[in-house]
Order: sequence, then structure tokens, then C-alpha cells
Amino acid sequence: MTPAPPSAALLGLFARTRPTRDGAALLRSVLHARRLVLLKALLVRVRRHRAELGDGVEERFEAAWHLLERAEQRAPAAVRDLLDYPTTGGWLAAALTAPPGPELDARLAHFDALALTAALRAGCALDLTVATPHGTLSLTGLGRLLTGADRVAVRTEGRHARITPEGAGPDRAVLLPRDLNDPSHPHPGRPADADPGRSPAASPYWNPLLRLPGGAAVLDDLDPYRVPRGGIGTPPRTGVEAGPAGRAVWAERWRAALRLLDATDPGRAEEVRRLVRVLVPVAHADRGTGPFGATLRAAPGAVLATLPDGPREMAEVLVHETQHTKLAAVHELVPLYTAGPATVHKVGWRTDARPIAGVLQGAYAHLALTDLWRRAARSSGLPAPWRTRAGQQFERFHHQVGRALSVLLESDELTNTGREFARHMRQHHARLGATPRALR
Repeated sequence: MTPAPPSAALLGLFARTRPTRDGAALLRSVLHARRLVLLKALLVRVRRHRAELGDGVEERFEAAWHLLERAEQRAPAAVRDLLDYPTTGGWLAAALTAPPGPELDARLAHFDALALTAALRAGCALDLTVATPHGTLSLTGLGRLLTGADRVAVRTEGRHARITPEGAGPDRAVLLPRDLNDPSHPHPGRPADADPGRSPAASPYWNPLLRLPGGAAVLDDLDPYRVPRGGIGTPPRTGVEAGPAGRAVWAERWRAALRLLDATDPGRAEEVRRLVRVLVPVAHADRGTGPFGATLRAAPGAVLATLPDGPREMAEVLVHETQHTKLAAVHELVPLYTAGPATVHKVGWRTDARPIAGVLQGAYAHLALTDLWRRAARSSGLPAPWRTRAGQQFERFHHQVGRALSVLLESDELTNTGREFARHMRQHHARLGATPRALR
């Protein structure tokens, strides 16, 4: 069921980019409703193309679907959380666009692992085999198991699930907690033959995701659907595995950025904690390229980024990408622009001309940052380097956002709601004023 459109008052709050609890709840509802529609569309597609699927593909898909339903009956909140996880959206997008044949078969194979993750999260009793293409089992939002086999046997034993690669000895089996319902659980895994009386030791075959400090977000550098095939951006960036040392750096940048946001704008810090579920490290496209951040429409809640230089840059990436997630959800509920002609416009923050959707997205994200930078520049209790950077960025982007808002309000590609949304944005931009006195 699609959520009701936001009220005029809430739409105005969205336009001013300010965080609200009602807004965050609405965004989560929009995400979940869309995810259910896409999952149902995939079921319809599988049944429509059953004659073109490989041997056993439809049967495995149907078995996974029934396992997902079983898990949902036992722990609906846990399964909803899994379905709403960003990379689930990435997988759905890939499966819905893959041409029938081997490529679609390969995408559908991932559903086995997704349904198994749901069953583990729900604490279901299990005795089944699961396909593990390329010798890996990716448990969405939890981690990756190196199986070295095409299939694994999964069987619950008391409070644990034993996962044994096909044809492997007991030394290759891994025990995972049977009930992974708590999303904040550290998800340890240990060799099945380890002393159960000891603290669980990490298996050499099991690599859990890193839970980031200060919330429920994770660093996901393992999921096969965290970045689209072929990379993202121009030139394309691909996903990278951070490794233990790199993960520690990402975690520290995240911690320091949230600390900085807490001191500058607690509301935005809380919004980041609510809406950003995943950080995805991506590679620099080429030597000499600058910092990169992106949000995928198919995977809201994931921030894809190269490692920011420091906490100030990390804070800005988190705020910037969160706005893209918010605006995409609002546009899905209440269209803000039409497809229109292929008209492009120059904006101050990019060298290439942008369609009206890009102008709106960029203006919205930079309006939020301009708000953040103004607060930072005017606060005497913040670190001097952050205040200095904020002042410089405010001066640069306040003018650029103003020009972009003029483009938007003169465009005939905005809907009536979109025009009203842009007017609210302009009002907030005007309230931010010219360069703060503290910066003169």
C-alpha cells in the first residue's frame, strides 16, 4: 500500500531540508512500499519467463519465496528490515533488468541467499541446501562466507545454524547464531569445531560486515550488489574491499563526522543516523580525481563514496547524500517535475549542464549544506578548521544555489507541486541571508 502524500506543511518542511521525525517515518514507508512492489514484480517476471529459465531455476526461486514468507510470519519486523536494506534494492534492480537467459538465472540465484538471511534473522529452524555461486555465500547485511563449493548445507543446532560447504569436512563448517533478529548484533561466526565455551572466534571463512560506531549503520564492502555492474559515475567507480586497516579508518571518519554534526546541527546528525544504513567504499576512478559521493535510486540509505579526507568532508558527504535520498522519495510520492524536453542547464557546482531533475537534486543537497555551513561558521564552540571551511563553502555555494533556484522557478518542467516546493526552497535560502557577520 502506497503511503499518502505528505501534507502541505510537511512538504514545506521537506523543501527547507530540515530534518523531522514525521518526514523520516514517511521516507521509510515510501521505501518499503516500493520494495514490496518490486519484489512482486520480480515474482511476476519469473513466472512469465519460466520457459526461458535454466533447469531448476524456477523451482529454487519458488522455494526461496516460501522460505521468505515463513520467515516473515515468524519475525515480520526483521524481514522488513532485510527487504529495506539498500543492497536488496540493488539486487532487485539488477534482476528486473537482466535479459532472460543465463544473466537472469545468475541474478535469481542470489534470492536463495536473501531468503536464507531472512530465515536466520527470524530464527527459523532450518535443514536445507543453498546454492553458493562462485564459492561464496553473501548474507545480506551480515557478511560473506567463503565456501569454496557450489552449494552449502544449512542445519540449525540448538541456538546456532551450522553451514557446511558441500563435500567439505567438519573443519570447514561455520556456526552462526540462529537468531540474528537484532540488527545491532555484531553477527560473530566461529568454526564449528571451536570450543563452544570460549568467546566466538572469527572463522577464517566468515567475514562479517563492520558495524559503524554510534548507531546501526554498517560498512558494506562485501555485498555483490552494493555497486552496479560496470561501476557508478563518469568515469566509473567500482566497489572496493577496505580490509581491516581500511575499515578502521572508515569507522574513525564516521565517528568523527557524527561528532562534528552533533556539535554543529544535532537534528541533521540524528537524520543521518536514521537514514544512512550503509557506507559503501568505492575506488577513485583515476589518479588525480577528486572526492566522490553518490546515492542510487535503487538503494536509498546507502552512501557510496571514496574515502573522504577527514571528518569535515565526511560530514558533508553524509548530509549531501541524505538529501538525495529524501528528495527521491518525495518525488516518488508527489511528482515534482515532468519528463519534459531534453533541456539542460548550467549549475555552479558542476562543469556539465544538467537536466531539470539534476538541477533540483543539486540545489536541494547544496541548500542543506549551505544551512549546515552557516550554522558551523556562526558557532564559536566548534573547531576553528571546521568554521573556516564552513565559511568558505557558504560563500561559494549560497550564490550558486540562488542561481539554480532561479532556473527552477523559471522552468516549465516543474509540476505545480514542484514549483511550490522550489518556492519554499527559495524562502529558506533567503532566510539564510548573505555571508554571516562572523565570516566578514
